[in-house]
Amino acid sequence: MNLALRYAARSDVGLVRADNQDSGYAGPDLLAVADGMGGHAGGDIASTLAIRALVPLDGHAHVPDGALGELEHAIESAKQSIVERSEAEPQLAGMGTTVTVILRAGNQLVMAHLGDSRAYLLRDDELTQVTTDHTFVQHLVDTGRIAPEDAEHHPQRNVVMRVLGDFEVDLTPDLSVREARPGDRWLLCSDGLSGFVTPDMIAQILISVVDPGECADTLIQLALRAGSTDNVTAIVADVVDVDADEEHPVEGAVPHPADALADEPLPTSPEVVGSAMRDDLIPGTAPLTTADESSEGSGAPGVNDDPEAEAAAAQAEAGRTGRGRRRAFGATITLVLVLALLGGGYAAYGWTQDQYFVGESDGQVAVFQGVPQNIGPLHLSSPVELTGPAVDTLPSYVQDRLSATIPATSLADARARAAGVTTDASTPAPTPTPALTPATPASTTTPPAAPTTTTAPTKPTAKTTHGPATNEKGA
Repeated sequence: MNLALRYAARSDVGLVRADNQDSGYAGPDLLAVADGMGGHAGGDIASTLAIRALVPLDGHAHVPDGALGELEHAIESAKQSIVERSEAEPQLAGMGTTVTVILRAGNQLVMAHLGDSRAYLLRDDELTQVTTDHTFVQHLVDTGRIAPEDAEHHPQRNVVMRVLGDFEVDLTPDLSVREARPGDRWLLCSDGLSGFVTPDMIAQILISVVDPGECADTLIQLALRAGSTDNVTAIVADVVDVDADEEHPVEGAVPHPADALADEPLPTSPEVVGSAMRDDLIPGTAPLTTADESSEGSGAPGVNDDPEAEAAAAQAEAGRTGRGRRRAFGATITLVLVLALLGGGYAAYGWTQDQYFVGESDGQVAVFQGVPQNIGPLHLSSPVELTGPAVDTLPSYVQDRLSATIPATSLADARARAAGVTTDASTPAPTPTPALTPATPASTTTPPAAPTTTTAPTKPTAKTTHGPATNEKGA
């Protein structure tokens, strides 16, 4: 059995971002997605460097035992390239990228994974997520701290714990060797796709859309229609047996939709998408484009392969606003370092999420979950309830209390304290007290007027001065 890959790569800048920090590569022996992150002009460079370090593995015969080491070495080379570029250009400090890559080695597939870009396997019409997200929220799910359904809305769901970056923390990738079976369909994608298209919908598209290029296009369009706020990259690859004897099919075998492409020639030129297509990010190097220009049409063009689209993308890159990626990479570095220094980092964070306090959010009195502290850009609290009153309508002393935050022992206690703040602010008791104080001496001025009346001057005096004073104390 002689296996090969029928592949397609697609990428789209998305609906929100001005630049594409994703990079993708699909070739006869190599499939890779890198989702860059970082500050100004960092993520696109990091993802491009990662892809460029992996590309030399394509187009060579590999054996499983050696391929695993080769892949690990290529990823280490990618990290070193990122470190060297960051040292040469300090403004790029903090850049990094996810890496999810498959290297074909005969009839087996060698895989490496860092970050939250994903690899899915469709086998016998059943979809399996092969990779595990290296995110903080995934750890909380794995340890039973939160339910899987809660992970989708967790405030720290985009904090990535393990990526390929320029910081001095040894984060090794997940490495594995897997069997390649004819009829298998693989999807490698960035979280701009997996974060917005459900697994059920992904499975449906992978099953129903036969051509890998059309399948990748459809998945990206679904992500965009779902409102994806990130770059979207997808690589679809089918495992095919090039020596299959069509005249003597295996008895009982179920025809696979991809069999409809059996007469189509397999692609031989790589498809490069996203930032890795650009020739201005890595000075002194040629762009990663189709090796054989004469066979340019053998593979379906990527979403961003249109010349006008490329020009528009280049112009957008030139006018980059410097907005950071949705997942703040600084939070990743800080949290990784904290966890490296404090082995109980996860437990510590879990403790913070059992705490509550009252403060201000969006100009209103709010109940917060967590603690009113930050670790770099990582916020350890988030508002869970807004109680209604506008803070700027409250007395200044109440605003000061909210600014300093009001600690609580539980969610119920926090709700009670928030209600108490509102009640205290609307109760007139604090303000009338100064007015009542001069009322007592004012009543003592009535006796001088008393001589004008000759009947029982002391009784009215007693009633005037003693009555209100007694009521005030009782209050």
